[in-house]
Amino acid sequence: MNPLGDAPLTNSAVQDPAGSATAPSGELAVGTASSEDWHHIAEWAADEGWNPGGGDVDCFHPTDPDGFFIGRLDGRPVSAISVVTYSDRYAFLGYYLVRPELRGQGLGLATWRAAVEHAGNRTIGLDAVPAQQATYERSGFTPAYETARYGGRPLRPAPSGDAAPEVVPVTASRLDAVAAYDRGCFPADRRAFLTRWLTAPGRTALAYVRDGEIAGYGVIRPARSGQRIGPLFADGTEAAEALFDALTAGLGPQDEVSIDVPETQKAAQELATARGLTPRFRTVRMYTGPVPPYRAERTYGVTSLELG
Repeated sequence: MNPLGDAPLTNSAVQDPAGSATAPSGELAVGTASSEDWHHIAEWAADEGWNPGGGDVDCFHPTDPDGFFIGRLDGRPVSAISVVTYSDRYAFLGYYLVRPELRGQGLGLATWRAAVEHAGNRTIGLDAVPAQQATYERSGFTPAYETARYGGRPLRPAPSGDAAPEVVPVTASRLDAVAAYDRGCFPADRRAFLTRWLTAPGRTALAYVRDGEIAGYGVIRPARSGQRIGPLFADGTEAAEALFDALTAGLGPQDEVSIDVPETQKAAQELATARGLTPRFRTVRMYTGPVPPYRAERTYGVTSLELG
């Protein structure tokens, strides 16, 4: 099962984390992973075609250093999973991987069981490929909505002649205001993560300001292939369009961009389509329990499929 990317994994244990599997010879040791370890796991993800963003690991890992796990056989990394806790109520699962040559031997199942305990009684979210929805349902997850990754070369809208909206860089003086806005768009406070995500090298973070207040913000970052936008949060279509256009304004005519859009947000789908992007693949957002409240209608682009 591949909850995050283009090509589904084939490990039977990964496909059915609640089922049974036959373990290979040798003892699997599952332990927490360092940031250096996780850079290697990001290479695995790249090999699977997940197109990770540049600098993502350095933003992800400090969010919950105890929430990244590697399974090793005789000291060799063979499996991985992250279960990042954001608060005492919410966690997110991602990076569920097994080395291709060792799939189907129970390593994914064993790694899963060792890692999910880290979430405790928290609601866990994840993004799964639709073909594995039933698998996760057997493990207590309930589908909430689908997300489509839209990609392509963005079209430039024709100039309207109207006064330009106030789209401004997210500077240090605006971090608190953007973090406060983000808290309304996500099921937990993630101020520390957001500071890293907004300021990592190579990224552009912009805010939409209306009457002196933040009414949306977005981030674009380089990926292994093209650029990725995430998040794109906005009070409405006007702000979302202005942010999308400003974020992509510096791209060359051959540059591609991708954005993960919840299917519940029709205006976001229409924006992506109007800018010339097309659906590339879909995932299913699933949860194990009640999700802390947040303003889902503001989500025009998900931050990441790895950490929610």
